[in-house]
Amino acid sequence: MIRSVRLFVVVSVLLIIAAKGYSQSSLTGANVITTGVPFLTIAPDSRAAGMGDAGVGTSPDVNAQHWNPAKYAFIESDMGVSLSYSPWLRALVNDINLAYLVGYKKLDEYQTVSSSLRYFSLGDIVFTNEYAEYQGQQSPNEFAFDLGYTRLLSDYWAGAVAVRYIRSDLTGGQLINGVESHAGNSFAADVAFYFRNEFQIRRQENIFSAGINIQNIGAKISYTDGEVKDFIPTNLKLGAAYTTALDDYNSFTFTADINKLLVPTPPKDTTTYDDGDILYPGGINSDKGVIGGIFTSFADAPGGFKEELQEITLSVGVEYWYNKQFALRAGYFYEHENKGNRKFMTAGAGLKLNVFALDFAYLLPVARNHPLENTLRFTLSFDVEAFGGQRR
Repeated sequence: MIRSVRLFVVVSVLLIIAAKGYSQSSLTGANVITTGVPFLTIAPDSRAAGMGDAGVGTSPDVNAQHWNPAKYAFIESDMGVSLSYSPWLRALVNDINLAYLVGYKKLDEYQTVSSSLRYFSLGDIVFTNEYAEYQGQQSPNEFAFDLGYTRLLSDYWAGAVAVRYIRSDLTGGQLINGVESHAGNSFAADVAFYFRNEFQIRRQENIFSAGINIQNIGAKISYTDGEVKDFIPTNLKLGAAYTTALDDYNSFTFTADINKLLVPTPPKDTTTYDDGDILYPGGINSDKGVIGGIFTSFADAPGGFKEELQEITLSVGVEYWYNKQFALRAGYFYEHENKGNRKFMTAGAGLKLNVFALDFAYLLPVARNHPLENTLRFTLSFDVEAFGGQRR
């Protein structure tokens, strides 16, 4: 019999372990939070990925749409675009890829619009029935398209909102156990703020910046017309950064982010029922609403406040620039072993010219034989304003 939609979703989640963690389910007390479309949580660009997935409070760049779109209010260039690409989970398979296209345009001194397209390809999957007979081949994929609006609120503050359309096609419309399946669709929104203060110490420029982004506030997603629906990965992202210039050529940035999923924590009993008829595998709390799930997510962990703290991930990073042209980056990402056990170090580098910028990042897991081993990201950015100036 063709595998069920639920199992298919579980398999897809396992394939994108990097988004939901390399879970050690055998560990005592493990209680990992799962959501639909976890590809939305994968760091798409090389700069933040090189600093341990920290990017909420760092200086503005073209890829701010994912981390904190409010940063666009302080970006220097009038217009820019960027393309990022990452071969994903190469230690397991060779046909999963993530691509990210993003751009922004300043309307005036106070307003900026932005947009991005994230595409996640899960390769090819062959469907068979209970007799191992070929039933067709599909190429599952997921994408998200969003639009953002940023406004400068004062000399130090900016705010932004973004709206997002999400589509997840995991079955290609296959008939699953006699039930018609379809692509999952959802809409979501982000609300973000950014603070930036420039000051001088010993005649050298210093910058303190911080940000908050409540991301993916939106409807649940379903792959059938049934009752079972999954939360999308609503996130609370907080970050801060401090940049100091040593002289006219050398500068350092130190940054840290924390992140918490704003979705219900699974109960310890991993099988729950609703009205005695509908089975909800995995303790997904499908009976809770989206807004209710956000507010209760701060105090619903079975292990109390201690477990709530375990649900917070930490990213720390450092960035060095020489002459604002060459960058080196390093970082560390930590997730508690009961909540996914992602622990990895990162490294990266960047080269910035007048028009183009090229960045790459490399991920090095702490554990051996990890599916994230040898993960690379590449980002090519293009300064449209600088290009226009060269043509004049």
